[in-house]
Amino acid sequence: MITEDQIKRINELARKSKTEEGLTDAEKEEQQLLRRAYIDSFKANLRAQLENIEFVDNDKKS
Repeated sequence: MITEDQIKRINELARKSKTEEGLTDAEKEEQQLLRRAYIDSFKANLRAQLENIEFVDNDKKS
């Protein structure tokens, strides 16, 4: 699970990467790791939601 602090850091690095200063090599690596963690967390949450879907057929004919 990704934390709010990690999301804030992802956004900080994204903003900094768009400036003239850019990111250092260490920051680029950190950004990649944080993005991967975010994507993995998103996929896990989506998978859990999809696994909990139950289909119900309300069109039963008598």
